[in-house]
Amino acid sequence: MHAQLELLLEIQDLRTQRHGMEDGTLADVESDVFAVEVADAIEILDEKLGELETRLTEEIGERYSRMARKGMRAVAPVIKGICYGCFMAVATARASEAGRNSRVENCEHCGRFLYHVV
Repeated sequence: MHAQLELLLEIQDLRTQRHGMEDGTLADVESDVFAVEVADAIEILDEKLGELETRLTEEIGERYSRMARKGMRAVAPVIKGICYGCFMAVATARASEAGRNSRVENCEHCGRFLYHVV
């Protein structure tokens, strides 16, 4: 998998965890299971997110930031030729190419970064 795509997936995962802590769905797990204060965990996640975002290329980082500001999930899987961000079909030639996760590509409909699930 392309290194930038891996970074995007990691960033998205950490943002999801952060959101879960903010809205309370993961707050009990953090405090009860891991014995970490939610505020401390959010601070640590913010630091890690900042570090990872600096490792994105300028073009990918800008596109990612625009989507994140809008509250969109920036990365979506493609399953059986369908973008699971907008549920539109991805071009057949694109969906069937070998090595399709070896480059960063965007959905032509919603603009999300895509990764193909085999």
